[in-house]
Amino acid sequence: MAASGMLPAVSHAAEPVKVGLIVPMSGPFASTGRQIDAAVKLYQKKHGDTVAGRKVEVILKDDGGVAPDVTKRIAQELVTREGVQVLAGFGLTPLAFAASPIATQAKTPMIVMAAATSVIVKRSPYVVRTGFTLPQVTSPMADWALKNGIESAITFVSDYGPGIDAEKVFIKTFTAGGGKIDSSIRTPLLNPDYAPFLKRVKDSKPQALFVFVPSGEGANVLKQFNERGLAQDGIRLICTGDVLDDDLMVSIGPVSQGVVSSHHYSAAHPSPENKEYVEGFQRDNGGHRPNFHSVGGYDGMHLLYEALKKTNGDANGDKLLAAMKGLSWNSVRGPVTIDPDTRDIVQDVYIRRAEQVEGQMWNVEFDKIAQFKDPGV
Repeated sequence: MAASGMLPAVSHAAEPVKVGLIVPMSGPFASTGRQIDAAVKLYQKKHGDTVAGRKVEVILKDDGGVAPDVTKRIAQELVTREGVQVLAGFGLTPLAFAASPIATQAKTPMIVMAAATSVIVKRSPYVVRTGFTLPQVTSPMADWALKNGIESAITFVSDYGPGIDAEKVFIKTFTAGGGKIDSSIRTPLLNPDYAPFLKRVKDSKPQALFVFVPSGEGANVLKQFNERGLAQDGIRLICTGDVLDDDLMVSIGPVSQGVVSSHHYSAAHPSPENKEYVEGFQRDNGGHRPNFHSVGGYDGMHLLYEALKKTNGDANGDKLLAAMKGLSWNSVRGPVTIDPDTRDIVQDVYIRRAEQVEGQMWNVEFDKIAQFKDPGV
């Protein structure tokens, strides 16, 4: 490790704690990076940039969101050249996979704020997740469908890690409860034309279509679902909350009316903490709503601050990691805990319905699965 230059910088009380925030600020997933960056800035605006006598310096790096080798190079440079004590961010699963060996070699905590494949935490003992996993928000959707008279479904997911997780978990939970899967459709990531796939759904006539596509793609799916008359054919669209990204609900518009989704956060969450969060986020970001990726960033900073309080400002990687395990707090999304054994997040998962409130579409929560752990795949 010494020969490779991978040893982390030695911390001194007077030096800042450096956080390397690696997110896509450009490219097709730039909205994820902008949400996380804005949430990190909002957290420090509210709580200050100093904790336990140490200034917390966030070094923002744009990885473009699509090239794992770029993310890995940035992570290595942050550790070896910038001397960061914490890595954070990671918009998509392949990017988190790419950076995890760097975290292991450098013994640097890696806070995964967005990427949602279940297995990410197993790629390095230094990974801690503050976002969510697709299995965690998918299994409750399958249970809800069964309880509400849906007996047959087709799964419709983007063909990459989180989509495959969602497909497997929905099928597992749905069939275990007596449901029937007519077929499973995987679409290319960032696919602009879903028509051929939706035609297959229309011809099959399932009771429901379960959808997972990453944030930003939901508008295309919903628009084409309605244009091709699947709703008129009696096919219900159910999905995870990625499809109904809060940041995009205004542009998605009325085509989302009545769509039921499952997720760990909604900008419409009625707690006082969330109302303050949404107001602050919109104030600082041109009226844009915070989305589910933003809370991964906001809570990632909270996790770091609380861990530094426990270590009295010591940013040693192993000490910080130990302090993070088992931490619980009341997030803007509701109560959360970092599981001390898995380093994954335990949280409430909500069932929401897209409804018009005061002239705009919102994901209104109407049911809750309390303190749900990642069920794995």
